[in-house]
Amino acid sequence: MLAETICSAVSAAGLGIAAITAYRKRFLTATRIAAYSLVPVGLVMTGVVEWVSDIVFKPSVWIGFGLLGAAWLLFMITRTVERRRGTTRKERKAATAAGQGGAVAPSASSPSLTTGAADPRTGERTGKKPQQAAAPGDDFSDIEAILKKHGI
Repeated sequence: MLAETICSAVSAAGLGIAAITAYRKRFLTATRIAAYSLVPVGLVMTGVVEWVSDIVFKPSVWIGFGLLGAAWLLFMITRTVERRRGTTRKERKAATAAGQGGAVAPSASSPSLTTGAADPRTGERTGKKPQQAAAPGDDFSDIEAILKKHGI
């Protein structure tokens, strides 16, 4: 009730200012002021003001907004964690399917080593952590072997 009265008073004051502006021969500005001053009364008549006041003064509505915010926060946390892992749902499904069908790609000569992949012989998950990088001196042993193989 109070909000409707305030909106009506604001509209009446705006129309008064628009009338004074029109009296000063500034019709374009007066029309614009009149348009802005009719908005609060239009909002009251359509029921928007009552709807907004019902939302603002009900604690259950604010609890609902809090729950929506919590759900959004949890969703964003899971997306962040998923991105940091570097895996998506499709990649996990593909890895699971590859683990069940065998760990060797058609063109590979040996099984690929991945974290938590299924053992092709037993079908059990190994759960081993990936091997840490070798010492700086050991990094070049593979390259040296390849170069020797090609006679370089």
